[in-house]
Amino acid sequence: MSDDSTFKDTQIQAFTAGESRVELEHLLRQHEQRLADLPDDAPALDRARIELDIAEALLGLTRNEAAWNIARAAFDRALAAEAWQEAVEACDILYQTEQPESLIALGNGVWLAVTYPIRPETSVAMLQHIVDETPDRSDGGAVAAAAAHFIADMRTEGKEHESLTFLTKQILAHVAKRHRNIDKPEMIGMWMEALQLNDPGEFLPRLAKVLDVIVDGNWWYDRDALRARLPDQ
Repeated sequence: MSDDSTFKDTQIQAFTAGESRVELEHLLRQHEQRLADLPDDAPALDRARIELDIAEALLGLTRNEAAWNIARAAFDRALAAEAWQEAVEACDILYQTEQPESLIALGNGVWLAVTYPIRPETSVAMLQHIVDETPDRSDGGAVAAAAAHFIADMRTEGKEHESLTFLTKQILAHVAKRHRNIDKPEMIGMWMEALQLNDPGEFLPRLAKVLDVIVDGNWWYDRDALRARLPDQ
């Protein structure tokens, strides 16, 4: 490729990035106006959903501290409303802001994402973050990958099941490769058996321990109180 061609490609990339930023700024102003237009007596969850839109736009603009602040407020509103999907989405944004408590936000979000039947793709995405955060040889990534596959298998049907379990099988294969340098399908099955990754009664309590380490006592809600109100209790 000639130097002139490279220069043109760089110009195009810069223009595209600048254009995207302008679009995000416009989107941010729209969301902020929606929030300003909400009546004082609007449901807290309506406010939280717009705050999540604002936080996402701020994140795209790399205004991470501002994104953290508004996503944290949205989390508190969603938690109070027991709107678990929105609460987990807030934690996802908080994690991506890369602030001092972002890992704590991840741990809090994953606990909710596994405990409550929110959108399975959201739960899988949160557990993928755990995989990304754990060292290659750590069992933590393995139990997170197993939990993601379990959720995808149990909470989906039809084409959604086919698509999401295909993804979670890829996550498991990736973890097996980095964990024990395993890349053959038959060996992955043996690896899962050896680590008891086929038994939710084994890997879910181990995931809970991983989350305890990540959160380090900074839980943003009373887990015992939430467990006591679960439908199967």
